[in-house]
Amino acid sequence: MKMFSRVFKALSSPLRLRIVLLLFQRELCVCELMHILKMAQSRISHQLRILRDADLVEDVRQGRWIIYRLPAPARKSLLPFLKTGFGEELEKSAEVVQDVQRLHLCVREKIREKRGRHG
Repeated sequence: MKMFSRVFKALSSPLRLRIVLLLFQRELCVCELMHILKMAQSRISHQLRILRDADLVEDVRQGRWIIYRLPAPARKSLLPFLKTGFGEELEKSAEVVQDVQRLHLCVREKIREKRGRHG
């Protein structure tokens, strides 16, 4: 019961839900999430810690980067939830649409590479 409570609590935050939806699209580093969500590193890192504690996000080191992604069990369990009518409405929300647009821009502009060169 504790696990379910922790998962639902983690997903109850609109910001954390937005992060999960972005991570369904692709793996991201904190600097990319900062760019997409227009928020400070400390706020993003705090939200990622809560998602990690609920086993909804995992981090892996790739060279000098820590990359965040959805672990396979979380992806598998959340997918049916997001495929419901509720999920379709969520994907159409203005914030989520804007996040996806910023994600594409972030990838196109190679934000991670730019941050890597400039520290």
